[in-house]
Amino acid sequence: MAYPADHDPPHVHATTAGVILVLVLLADGGVGLAERKDAISPGNAPRNVVARIQRVAAENVGELWALWEKVHGAR
Repeated sequence: MAYPADHDPPHVHATTAGVILVLVLLADGGVGLAERKDAISPGNAPRNVVARIQRVAAENVGELWALWEKVHGAR
């Protein structure tokens, strides 16, 4: 999800199985975990769930960029 009131850097909030990640959309076409305190919620989220969210985001980064640009405008 990309929220309209969100800020740079381009990022999305991804969730599954009660785990929420904040993922930064990188200029090189990848995704990375945001460098912020709430990047993984809850903080004790299962590693396999975190890894699955990151993998799916990386596989769909083009769609995530399109979502960010739809909500915030093209860069």
